[in-house]
Amino acid sequence: MNIYKFHTRKVIGLLALYLTIAMTLIVLLLPVYWMVVTSLRPEEDIYTGVKLIPNPISFYNFIDLFREINFQVYVVNSLMVASSATSLSLIISIFAAYSLARLEYRGKEYVSRILLFAYLFPSMALVIPLYMILHSLGLIDNLLGLILVYLTFTTPFSTWILRGYFRSIPPDLEEAAMVDGCSRIGAIFKVLLPVAAPGIVATTVFSFTLSWNEFLYALVIINSDRFRTVPIGILGLTFADVYPWGRLMAAGVLASIPALIIYLVMQRYVVQGLAAGAVKG
Repeated sequence: MNIYKFHTRKVIGLLALYLTIAMTLIVLLLPVYWMVVTSLRPEEDIYTGVKLIPNPISFYNFIDLFREINFQVYVVNSLMVASSATSLSLIISIFAAYSLARLEYRGKEYVSRILLFAYLFPSMALVIPLYMILHSLGLIDNLLGLILVYLTFTTPFSTWILRGYFRSIPPDLEEAAMVDGCSRIGAIFKVLLPVAAPGIVATTVFSFTLSWNEFLYALVIINSDRFRTVPIGILGLTFADVYPWGRLMAAGVLASIPALIIYLVMQRYVVQGLAAGAVKG
């Protein structure tokens, strides 16, 4: 009888677990599925009713984005800005995180807290000061200005993540390399960075995603259509109170592809990097 009750409880527990997982997947994936389905429906068909399977399937919305909207320009701009901001912030963050994780100097903990607060500080509060600085430098409506602004949130984020990851790596590895005649810089590049590759990849992925999805700064700094990024380009698809849902959903699908590809390719490194960085972060 006790064995029967045990099996019954186990089955109920598994059913509850699977049901919870299924409901979570539905909540998370249904908006994505609906976006894809809507993007494959003709504009006039979208308002006829709910369809879980598009019939007929049409790629006109995607073709229209590139033929009439020049959406490829927005994609190229976003790739340039996100890649440049991620690369620059990664270079700065590696050395900044190393100093916070390995070196001893006065005020180190305060610097760490300032970096965290800088990342958590509301971007809305920084829009006007950053706009004034860029205006004085002549970098308004310029991709270079946008890249420099993106460094204000990608660099603190990357430094904080890499600091936690570097602290999880035993310093004995670098010390052994320096005993063998390697300089500190050499030990960083030859020993620390290869070991820290999963954390660096995870940081790169998240930093790129932050830059790719950023909306507020791009909206304020960029005025010309030829310099628009993908989020601002999607906003430009609406006209007053008219929402071309087919184009909007097609643009959303295209905007999701780069980040999705990066996550799928680097998924193993992202999980390893976050797990290791959380140990001593």
